[in-house]
Amino acid sequence: MGDEGSAGRRQGAAARRPRLEDVAARVGVSTASVSLVLRGVPGPSERTRERVLKAAADLGYRVDRTASSLASRRSRLLGVMVDIRSPFHAELVEHLHTAAEEVGYDLVLSTTTRTRDETTAVDTLLAFRSEALILLGPTAPADTLAAFDGKAPVVAVGRRIADAALDVVRTADDDGVGQIVDHLAGLGHREIVYVDGGRGVIATDRRRGYRAAMRRHGLDDEVRVLAGDPTEASGERAARQLLAGARLPTAVVAFNDQCAIGVLAALARAGVPVPGEVSVAGYDDDALSRLSCFNLTTVSQSAREQARHAVIAAVERLDEGRSEPREVVLPPRLVPRGTTAEPA
Repeated sequence: MGDEGSAGRRQGAAARRPRLEDVAARVGVSTASVSLVLRGVPGPSERTRERVLKAAADLGYRVDRTASSLASRRSRLLGVMVDIRSPFHAELVEHLHTAAEEVGYDLVLSTTTRTRDETTAVDTLLAFRSEALILLGPTAPADTLAAFDGKAPVVAVGRRIADAALDVVRTADDDGVGQIVDHLAGLGHREIVYVDGGRGVIATDRRRGYRAAMRRHGLDDEVRVLAGDPTEASGERAARQLLAGARLPTAVVAFNDQCAIGVLAALARAGVPVPGEVSVAGYDDDALSRLSCFNLTTVSQSAREQARHAVIAAVERLDEGRSEPREVVLPPRLVPRGTTAEPA
């Protein structure tokens, strides 16, 4: 009977989920030190970090985030609103995860889709006790974003917001499109068509950058803007419109990389060589643009830097008590690749 009882206790101990105290005992440090290491907070030495992480892995320890957040009354979660259709947003999220983990935070994601709006996405993030909101490319009016900020600190990424007391991290979109036009004009192009991104501040800024750059190069009479949106289908429609005309332009600039890839697909089906007959450029430098099958000339928005600054802004609001809004504007960077060349 005694042996059976001892075996049962041993079995129960083996089945018990490892605790913070078990990791601390294995390493010979305090539970506070273990907690700092597992939350990625500065303090413990590199040797202690390595030993704690190894012990946690050996014991199969997993952070109980629910118990931790209840104990501290903080979730240490940053809520991220992301457009599920955007490859660039996916890249931003990857960098946001890295930046958040470095300062002891984690992310909760909520998506916008064709049938799920930004208010619904934000409500979900708040329901999961997100302490701050990082909104990628929000399109809601400034007063709506300000209302969100009344519930949790908001960092808007990728979009200029006028007259709103919000943190903003973005690149200068008008300058980015201007760099593309400068590049094409420098190659000798004059007939440069722009495929628009639809409504919204980001689309407005990029369209303005195209018009200003065309005027700067004395190409006012060549300005031509085709209706579009951020999708591949939009780029295909625009390219078909051009193909139906009497003469193709020598260059097409698209609102983003997705739209540019649609342009490339339609031109390829029509047998139009790129860049032999028409040069094509996009915007974002997303993962698809770098594939060898596209090798798309584009503009980098510095996804890693935008993510880093967004997390810094959120943490400053949460942990340092900063209340004054801040705007970080990063310089865009032209990335010339194989879809642009001198006109034939």
